Amino acid sequence: MTSPCARRLALIAASLLLCSIPIQATDTPPAAPENEKGELWEVTSQMSIEGMPMAMPARTVKQCSPKEWKEPPAGMDERQKCQTSEFKVNGPTCTWKITCTGKPAMTGAGEITRSGADAFSGLIMFTGEEAAMKMKLSGKRLGECEVAKK
Repeated sequence: MTSPCARRLALIAASLLLCSIPIQATDTPPAAPENEKGELWEVTSQMSIEGMPMAMPARTVKQCSPKEWKEPPAGMDERQKCQTSEFKVNGPTCTWKITCTGKPAMTGAGEITRSGADAFSGLIMFTGEEAAMKMKLSGKRLGECEVAKK
């Protein structure tokens, strides 16, 4: 039987899995009159929790992102109260840090590396008092889309 702590971590992991993907998730690329051209990606993510006997199921979504990544991933769950910082791009690799003050409090770091113009892979690692979590990411460019301006 799974402990209450493990069930709670699984729920948190599911929330992070759905909300911490490196570009704003949409089923249909957004369209608005003042949009700019972006890139449509198919992104697969899979969360694992240290000490859990099995990984969470992988999830694949289509996402529209700016052609040039200038900020950390969007889509953080407001309940987790996460802030991203230290976003850097060095060649094909971007890195950032995450601090979440929600319950449970966690810190983390992410890294995504582009493999040419049409693919990327990455990892986001979280640590907290209750557990350590990893989210593996992979993406395949599908074409163009329209990115809404902020």
